[in-house]
Amino acid sequence: MYDLSGPRQGFVKRKTNETDINVSINLDGTGNFQIQSGIAFFDHMLQLFAKHAAFDLELVANGDLAVDGHHTVEDVGICLGLALKQALGDKYGIKRYGQVLLPMDEALVMAVVDLSGRGFLAFDAPIPSQKAGDLETDLVEEFLRAMAINGEFTLHIRLLAGKNTHHIIEAIYKSLGRSLSDAVSTGAAAGIPSTKGIL
Repeated sequence: MYDLSGPRQGFVKRKTNETDINVSINLDGTGNFQIQSGIAFFDHMLQLFAKHAAFDLELVANGDLAVDGHHTVEDVGICLGLALKQALGDKYGIKRYGQVLLPMDEALVMAVVDLSGRGFLAFDAPIPSQKAGDLETDLVEEFLRAMAINGEFTLHIRLLAGKNTHHIIEAIYKSLGRSLSDAVSTGAAAGIPSTKGIL
C-alpha cells in the first residue's frame, strides 16, 4: 500500500537531443510554482494549472525553441505525466474521478478525468487563433495528449462555448487542474478504487 502519511511527490529528469527537462510535483501542496519553459504563455498556463490544482510544481525546461515550441511543450507534457504517475503510487484511497465545468468570461470548458491506468485524450475544443502570445495553439492538444498518455489517465476536454483564444486556453488549463485535484483527492474510501484491485 502506498504511504499516505507524507506528501505524494514525483520527480522526473529527462534529457534528449531536443530537450532537457526537470519536473517535481507535490500533489498535497498549496499551489506554489516555479516554472520556466522559455515559452511565456505556456508558463502562465502551467502556473494556472498548478494554482487551481493546489499542486506544488517546479519545472525547468530547455528546448530547441529556435526550431519551434513543439518539442518543448510535448516533452513537458511527457514529464509532467510521468511525475503525476509517480506521485500517485498505487493510487490507494484516491477518488479516481474528477470533473469540472469551468467558465472564463464567454468561454466554457468541461474537463473530465479518470485515473484509470489507461492513457487517453478526447479533445473537442476548437481554438480560433493559431497563436496565443508566443505559443502555437495546436500545441495545447499535444501537451494534453502527452500528459494523459504518460500519466496513464483518461482525459476528456470539451469546449461548450467560447470565442476568445486566450479565454479558451486558460479555461482548459484551469479545468484540467481542478478536475485532477478532485481525482487525486483521498478519503473517499479505503483501497484501490477498482474491482480489479489495481489501476
